[in-house]
Amino acid sequence: MSFLKRRTILLSGAATALLAVFGGLIAMLQRKGVLTMSESTEKNLANIMTPKEHHWVGNGFFVSTIFSVFDIDYKLISPFVLMDHADTKYFPPTDEKLGVGEHPHRGFETVTFAIKGEVEHRDSGGGGGVITTGGVQWMTAASGVVHDEFHSREFAKSGGDFSMVQLWVNLPAKDKMNKPRYQSLDFESFKKVVLEGGKAEASLIAGELAGETGPAKTHTKMNIYRLKANQDLEMQLPLHQGFTSLLFVIEGGLEVSSQKVSARSLAALEREGTHATIKLTKGSEILVLNGEPIDEPIVHYGPFVMNTEDEIRQAIADFQAGKMGTLVEESGS
Repeated sequence: MSFLKRRTILLSGAATALLAVFGGLIAMLQRKGVLTMSESTEKNLANIMTPKEHHWVGNGFFVSTIFSVFDIDYKLISPFVLMDHADTKYFPPTDEKLGVGEHPHRGFETVTFAIKGEVEHRDSGGGGGVITTGGVQWMTAASGVVHDEFHSREFAKSGGDFSMVQLWVNLPAKDKMNKPRYQSLDFESFKKVVLEGGKAEASLIAGELAGETGPAKTHTKMNIYRLKANQDLEMQLPLHQGFTSLLFVIEGGLEVSSQKVSARSLAALEREGTHATIKLTKGSEILVLNGEPIDEPIVHYGPFVMNTEDEIRQAIADFQAGKMGTLVEESGS
């Protein structure tokens, strides 16, 4: 055995002994509450966003913008770019197509949550289908698509209450020119996570919660779920350190940082912290958006979200040249 090998073994043995002593000291300090290895800290409320005036998108979506990069500091909402909310509205039976016709997108993703009613989608990347109540369609526009969105034919014929949320999610620069992708996610596909001993239940759409994983594929780290209170409750909502955290009240009421947040409003929390203490009344439901910020330059123009003005000009030129594709006219439409 060489001197070098003997010395390595002796040092390793000494190191092992020291680690054992050090480990015991840490364990003792943790038991006494003197030391915590991963300190849990509160995320404080940064802002409450209330809905703006309603406006029509096409003839089928009567929405209020909750937040938008056009009028809010992107650092507060990144990686999210925009949220529109169509509050519950009754549509009578009709044979008319209700929605918004062919239009382009590039550089980001549109995520549509069907709260009530049904949405039918087509895009030039080959994606399409119907999302029913509780479902989500996740369209990654990336390098560019044109698409349309309407109330489903069946829903339009029967009529009924309609409500939805549409979220725009930014893509990092490295993914903005990827091939487009479409995900159709039914309510049944979401993991149902029971929390607080059954006082609340979450439908997990993307990311992780309480050891479960949602079905949606994302380009950056994020946790998205709908949380409903079965009873009045107070709970610590787990949220990633350094992530943007937005809590949108779909129904009922929310209290966070001793501030009440009414239905159709949104609480934006500070990035620092690992949880938020929230109060929900029975029957209240919130949409939780917890995402890793994309700290890159952002330039936006209409349906395009890119990193530079040159990329915006190129997106406009590519759309005008037909490079984002077109939709085939449907028979009988």
